[in-house]
Amino acid sequence: MAQMISTMPMLDAAPASSAIMPKLPAAACLDAPPSGITVVSRQHVRPDAASAVGDLTLSVSDLPMLSCHYIQKGLFFPAPDLPMSSVVSLLLSSLSRALAVVPALAGRFVTLPDDRIVIRCNDAGVDFLHAVAPGLSLDDFLVPDADVPTKHTKDLFPMDRTVSYEGHRRPLTSFQVTALGDGTVFIGIVANHAVVDGTSFWQFFNTWAAICRGESPKLPDFRRSFFGESTAVLRFPGGVGPSVTFDVDAPLRERVFHFSADAIRELKAIANRRPSGGQDAEVYGKMAQDPKNPQVRGEISSFQSLCAQIWLSVTRARKRLAPDATTTFRMAVNCRHRLQPPISPVYFGNAIQSAATMATVSELARSDLRWAAGKLNATLAAYGDGTIRRAAAAWQAAPRCFPLGNPDGSVITMGSSNRFPMYVGNDFGWGRPLAVRSGRANKFDGKMSAFPGRAGDGSVDIEVCLPPETMAALLHDAEFMHYVSCPSHLL
Repeated sequence: MAQMISTMPMLDAAPASSAIMPKLPAAACLDAPPSGITVVSRQHVRPDAASAVGDLTLSVSDLPMLSCHYIQKGLFFPAPDLPMSSVVSLLLSSLSRALAVVPALAGRFVTLPDDRIVIRCNDAGVDFLHAVAPGLSLDDFLVPDADVPTKHTKDLFPMDRTVSYEGHRRPLTSFQVTALGDGTVFIGIVANHAVVDGTSFWQFFNTWAAICRGESPKLPDFRRSFFGESTAVLRFPGGVGPSVTFDVDAPLRERVFHFSADAIRELKAIANRRPSGGQDAEVYGKMAQDPKNPQVRGEISSFQSLCAQIWLSVTRARKRLAPDATTTFRMAVNCRHRLQPPISPVYFGNAIQSAATMATVSELARSDLRWAAGKLNATLAAYGDGTIRRAAAAWQAAPRCFPLGNPDGSVITMGSSNRFPMYVGNDFGWGRPLAVRSGRANKFDGKMSAFPGRAGDGSVDIEVCLPPETMAALLHDAEFMHYVSCPSHLL
């Protein structure tokens, strides 16, 4: 993590009346770390009102995430028309109020005698760091046609690569605001992945921003009844928690590829184009007349079309895969609207599963975009209430942590969502966000994250993590690069 100039020791829970603990006097200034980002103060923030929520039991969708890193996501903002001291004060006071709305983020994990793990909403509080980077500007982070500068980006976030089980002894969320030399501000949130999924994460970001600009936020739903009562537990003898299930030190290159609205419309048109003749047309006709075929439930979506192109291109770039190897495209699925009855859209917690679509390398090599997109479409169209409940029941019969990673080198894991409100609703009072970036959490070969384009026009940014040789091959894939363009904030 970035070097500390002044620090405050971790505190036990205290009454919410002292919501923001004062800073300790600054220590002697030390040299800035290699990233150029230096933490100048650390505050401990509690909700401004005592929680009445009590204990929240981790659900069958929360528990598997205990071996994942905390989520690390944040936003760059234009320079505020306020002194930085006023910005920090405003963010601190609004954060205290936001934590009163979402007290789960200010609590701690507790393992009960029956081995159930709960979020104890005890107002224990969170950490808030203020950092400066006088030698860096937005251009140092958003470099066109280049890899993400991870040396700088990792120090925009505290609690780097902390495993979610650590929420027993560490804050469930931490926050960092970093002022760059050009006036740009980055606000980063680190949140325990067994407490939040992406939907809940951005729901809280929106809540904090709404309160900061003087508006009333949407209230979260903490009910834990959507899978019914579960007696399944994960046991960790001796209190020694799990480790992540992938090599965090494996060499990776990371890029954010921008796909314009026009490029995505082109992909969608190709994916939904009906064959004009031959055996392929005959097969398509039979599929379309089959009422049990999930592909006839609706057209292939824009995002499914984009994912199909990524699946084809990345599989080609993985030169060492055998033709008979099975390649898997995993996509995080939001279960809120897929369950019957649906879960509240403001349900606060994890309500996600991983939908897997498989094909052999040779199948993808001889197939086109429409075929690959149809495979993804069929998987997602069939992922309804019954599939979700069967997966939950299977987990309860054999509880385990979710095995993130890519052990055989043939998996793509698509997380986040181009539908998350990363730009919409996150104005803290001095302008819309400029760009979204993430930390080093949960990154491995084939891990990808979808972000909406800043313009809000249907464009999409995909954060791609691949080994150096695979990324190099992908950048030389003419078909893939045909659809890639420069994002609007770099034009």
